[in-house]
Amino acid sequence: MKDSSGEIHPLFHGAPNTTGFRKLRKRIVRQTREAIEQYGMIERGARWLVCLSGGKDSYTLLAVLHELQWRGLLPVELLACNLDQGQPGFPATVLPEFLEKMGVSHRIVFRDTYSVVTDKVPEGRTFCALCSRLRRGHLYRVAREEGCSAVVLGHHRDDILETFFMNLFHGGRLATMPPKLVNEEGDLFVYRPLAHVAEADCEKFARSMDYPIIPCDLCGSQDGLQRQQVKQILDGWERNSPGRRQVMFRALMNTRPSHLLDPKLFDFAGLERGKIEFDVNGDDIPRLR
Repeated sequence: MKDSSGEIHPLFHGAPNTTGFRKLRKRIVRQTREAIEQYGMIERGARWLVCLSGGKDSYTLLAVLHELQWRGLLPVELLACNLDQGQPGFPATVLPEFLEKMGVSHRIVFRDTYSVVTDKVPEGRTFCALCSRLRRGHLYRVAREEGCSAVVLGHHRDDILETFFMNLFHGGRLATMPPKLVNEEGDLFVYRPLAHVAEADCEKFARSMDYPIIPCDLCGSQDGLQRQQVKQILDGWERNSPGRRQVMFRALMNTRPSHLLDPKLFDFAGLERGKIEFDVNGDDIPRLR
């Protein structure tokens, strides 16, 4: 049974009218709203460029942001944008037809970054870094042309965790995708409102809504990517200990610089001894703090 009531945004029309899906939708909307509020993303009256790749994550992002806007909980203007990067066989009509049907304000931009990436990247190397850099540059340009203050991306909780472990294993640093940052030029925000949303929920949502998913044949066709290796490790941990991903994600929100090793974050050299607090029992055992 499909939901066709007027109590939801058109992007949700045709949703399964089941308890399970309603719980899923409410959870995603709630988690997105929490991230927007927690990380201070709202500038009343601002315009956001919502990047739409045609994958499950960006469809979920688009639907949830319009739901929040429709309910009066997101007082910003939304402009969907797809960057057609010239991949062979890319179904160029799918997204424009979908967005027109849903009545979503949008802009489609064509830039042949595919040829640039395949020409510049040596055989056997992954395309992701250069592809992302080129795509980001074009999206920033479009955001400026359209008077947007923020570029909004569909990265979710699992993307953030995978990036953390990639930096840990291969980059030698503790860092990941932040939910909010300012670009290098200092004139645009970059937001990730799905920061608290699990990838599995995005997949269930997009599949249930039967959105026209477009696979990425540029990087998705490459085997042995570092991100895929990290994903497999996290999948194994999750199978052995369900809920492990969420525990690790909470750890990223609960850092203690004094219990790490970076002297730029904590003044170890200036740390001084103070009065030791003893146990009230009089056993002269210092309390652990």
